[in-house]
Order: sequence, then structure tokens, then C-alpha cells
Amino acid sequence: MSRRGRALVFLAVLASVGLYLGLSLTGDRAPAARDELRVVDLLGKGDTSGYRRADPTYRPTLPSDHGPHPDFRSEWWYFTGNLQGADGGRFGFQLTFFRFALTPAIAPRDSRWATRQIWMAHLALTDVAGRRFHRDERFGRGALGLAGAAAEPFRVWLDDWHAASTGEAFLPLRLTAGAKGFAIDLQLHDLRPPVLQGAVGYSAKGPGPGNASHYYSHTRMPVTGTVRVAAKLNPVRGTAWLDREWSTSALGPDVEGWDWFALQLDDGRDLMYYRLRKRDGSSDPLSAGSLVSASGQVTALDAASVELRPRRYWTSADSGVTYPVAWTLEIPAEGLRLDVEPWLDGQEMDLSVRYWEGAVRVDGSGAGHSLNGDGYLEMTGYRP
Repeated sequence: MSRRGRALVFLAVLASVGLYLGLSLTGDRAPAARDELRVVDLLGKGDTSGYRRADPTYRPTLPSDHGPHPDFRSEWWYFTGNLQGADGGRFGFQLTFFRFALTPAIAPRDSRWATRQIWMAHLALTDVAGRRFHRDERFGRGALGLAGAAAEPFRVWLDDWHAASTGEAFLPLRLTAGAKGFAIDLQLHDLRPPVLQGAVGYSAKGPGPGNASHYYSHTRMPVTGTVRVAAKLNPVRGTAWLDREWSTSALGPDVEGWDWFALQLDDGRDLMYYRLRKRDGSSDPLSAGSLVSASGQVTALDAASVELRPRRYWTSADSGVTYPVAWTLEIPAEGLRLDVEPWLDGQEMDLSVRYWEGAVRVDGSGAGHSLNGDGYLEMTGYRP
């Protein structure tokens, strides 16, 4: 069955049992995946009564917050990274686990299938030398051990796709996942403390109370392991990034999507910035990010401190969507000018949720010195 076919079946199942995934599934037919399942719909639409909302007085507590938050409507564990093969090949990877609450509460039922949680996972591999972008997705119920998460020891899984601590501490982590024609088996190691994004972990993304997420990142984790493409097993080394967020209706009503950058520079600094994009194409003033020094010191960034300009566009032959795949990002107060270029233009995640997510390289300068780096770029909310 095609990816689109699997998505339609999944949506039809939801509709048939009267469930709710942050959007209406009522009507005469199951909605087409690419018409309905947009990221902004999953995070910003629907009735939020009964769910917990992000609280500006709350501070993320680790390791407990590595685990699930079932009373919030959505959350994710978002792993990305750039890898170098022993033979000189280059790869980018993404492994993401999403949890969505179907209702704010469920009455006790005498069934092991009973659940109010639906899980989705995305896996992608960018093979730069092979000029190929591989991607796949899975869905699962939060019952019978089919999918779930735990804090201590940390583990999140969907079927046989896993991210799990290898000992009592959160790091090192092992990521294992595979699909037709590609697979990853990676160990992520400890290097620096997590970064609490926004106001000490409270990341405001809309004007109303609770239009926010709780958000922290591990911005630089050394990676070792293997990547399989077809029958070839490639030993790799590199650097990974984890974004961890949970929320209920995080986005403001005028937000159409976002452009998110996670960049690791060769001077040891890490940069995260998201531009919240309004329906008219302008930037929301709540766009924000952080610049992390090599020693771990964090400088908060707001919309006024970052200049972001697209330099080049690419149109997907599959979806007809045009994306600004190359950018210039400047932070004048830091003397930073960075040109961000994708390793491959065609890194569109054209799955049940369509967005562009891919490995990028960085060339630029900081305070008069040349800079290079790697990273990941995500773009959501673009339409044909």
C-alpha cells in the first residue's frame, strides 16, 4: 500500500470510531491527508478544553520530562543529525516520535485496546553522494505496548523503531529504525547540558494564555554507529540534535507555518531559530531562538535580533509546493552572517503530514572570521 493509502486508511479508522486528532474528521468521506493533516492544524486547531496548557511558571524537570505528558494534546521527540561515512560519504538523518491525545480523558474500559493516545513516527535519511532522500512513517495506538514512552530509564518507541537510553542516565542513547531500503543504528553521546528554550523552557508562540510549548534541546551530541542504504552498511560519525516539546494549541490563530533552523557551527556554537510565518507571509513578532556558546552559555534571540532572507527556491514535482530551500541568516549584534544551503533540494517529507525537513550546510562569517557548519532546516505550512 502507498504512503498516501496508509494515511487515508488511518484517517478512516479515526473517523469510524469517532476519534479526534486536533481537527474535524466529520463529513461524508475521510479527508485527503494532504488537505487536512497539516502541522499547524495538529498544533493549533480544535477544542482544547480539558487539556493541560503550557504554564509560564513551570520549569522543565529532568529526567522526568524526558517521558510522556499525556494530559497535553501533543508532544514530540525530534532527533536530527549530520553524519560522515568512513569512506567519505555524507548523510543526514531524522527520527521523530509524535504523540497526539485524542480526548482529554477516557472512562475506564475493560479492554487492553483502550487508549486515548495515537502515535506517529517519521524516519528519513539523506544520502548526499547517492543524491537520494529516503523517508517513511508509522502509526500506532498507545496500547498493548505498540507505542509509548517512559522517563526512567528513557525510552520512546513505535513498533521496532526505538530511541532508548543505554544505561541509567539519559545519555548515551541508541536510535534504531529501518524501512525498505534504509536503516539507522546510532549511539548519541553526552557533550553539554540541555538548553531550556524561550523563558526558561516556556516558549511563547501565540498571544493567548497557553499559546506556548514547554521546550528544551540537546543541541550537540556526538554520534557513532551505522547507516544502511540498500545492502551497504556504512560506519558513520557525526553530530546530532534533539528538540523536545509538549503543548496544547501552541500556535496563535494567524500562524500559517514556520521555518526552523538548528545549526551547529565549527567554532563550537549552536544556533536555533524559528520564524513563525503569518498567512500574509510576514514574520510573527513571537519568532525566537537561542545562540549557545561552546561553553554552554545561552543568548536568547527574538524576532528583532535576527534577519532572515530566502536566497533560492525549489518546487517539488510530487506536491507542487515551492519551498525557499536556501537562506541567509544574520545576527548583527553577534557579527554573524550565515548562508544556509541544503545538501539536497528534494528533502520533502511528503507523507501523511507534508513538510520540508532536511540536512543543510552552513558557510559564513562571525566577527570577521570564516565559519562553516552543518544543521537541519524545517519548513511547514507551504502550499501549492
